[in-house]
Amino acid sequence: MGHVSTVILLRHGKSTANGSGVLAGRTPKVGLDETGQAQAAALVERLAPIPLAELVVSPMLRCRQTVAKLAEARGLDRVKEPGLSEVDYGQWTGRALKDLVKEPLWRVVQAHPSAAVFPGGEGLAEMQARSVAAVRAHDARITAKHGENAVWLLCSHGDVIKSILADALGQHLDSFQRIVVDPASVSVVRYTETRPFVLRVNDNGGDLAGIAPPEPKAKAKRGKGKQSSDAVVGGTTGA
Repeated sequence: MGHVSTVILLRHGKSTANGSGVLAGRTPKVGLDETGQAQAAALVERLAPIPLAELVVSPMLRCRQTVAKLAEARGLDRVKEPGLSEVDYGQWTGRALKDLVKEPLWRVVQAHPSAAVFPGGEGLAEMQARSVAAVRAHDARITAKHGENAVWLLCSHGDVIKSILADALGQHLDSFQRIVVDPASVSVVRYTETRPFVLRVNDNGGDLAGIAPPEPKAKAKRGKGKQSSDAVVGGTTGA
């Protein structure tokens, strides 16, 4: 039996580095700015309709801060997951973006990211492999613990979430730069036995109530109300 659950991919709120023109990467102690703090506070009400089984977060400070109020409101612990940490940009960490644009590797990152390996750091393909592995491992664990209708949230970073979405969409990492993931945006993936379904991408404040799977009907005929891996021919008809 495969695992079936719904994961909310939350990018951390706006950080002090987001507007600075510097690639923060894994620089320690980069926290949320005022906008980011307001975004974090707003999450409590924004996610109020959604039952959350667990919160899984990148170890970086900005992610821990983003879900702090949500964790407090729900009485949930924050499970730290190194596999969801920011890209290790190696020697690019802390450098100005205007300088990095002039590096030959910049073009590779844009046009052929699967080949991009940061000097003294990791490759984007490595980052995708470890982040997708982390998501699927937690998904299996949470489904086993909380059941097939579980909804859980992970808080991570832009490129990490883009790479998880690319995997869920079945698209090559080389086209992951086509996906936009803003600070404090929500993307949603439901993993099933034979394919993931992408329910939301870069949602910045819409009604999220529809992402939670309906409770199975008491007398569901087949599979005891199991969420189907089949796509609806002609498109879904809404919640």
